[in-house]
Amino acid sequence: MTDAAAPVDPPAIDAATNKALIRRFYTEVWDKGNLDVCDEVFAPDYVRHDFRAGAAAPGPEGQKQIAAAFRSAFPDLTWDVELLVAEGDYVVGRWTASGTHRGPWGGVAPTGRGATFSGVNIFRLDGGKVVEIWNHRDDLGLMEQLGAPVVAGAT
Repeated sequence: MTDAAAPVDPPAIDAATNKALIRRFYTEVWDKGNLDVCDEVFAPDYVRHDFRAGAAAPGPEGQKQIAAAFRSAFPDLTWDVELLVAEGDYVVGRWTASGTHRGPWGGVAPTGRGATFSGVNIFRLDGGKVVEIWNHRDDLGLMEQLGAPVVAGAT
């Protein structure tokens, strides 16, 4: 027997804890506009996978910019989390958002129209923070509700 202590792995974070973090992100950042919560949720070097053109700044600041711009365009935004599923380091969230288009967004001037759309995010967590996100949402349905011209094959 040796006196040297065996290395200790960091404790695994359970699925319920991961789901609670993601629910907090949706509720605080998207539904209430509390952008500072991004600092608690996202790792400094998290990676965002998104089909929309452009790239967000890295880390929590990038997520704050995305949420601030969208909430500016839809200041009465409401966010309903319908499903959270967790397994291992992953959490999947299904949500529906609604709001009135009062500011520019996605190249569309404010229309004053209400819109409801949904999406799914896949989060990968490490050490209690989001290190990767895959973003899938109904941008086509949103743009149609805003009356924006939608052209097949447009980039």
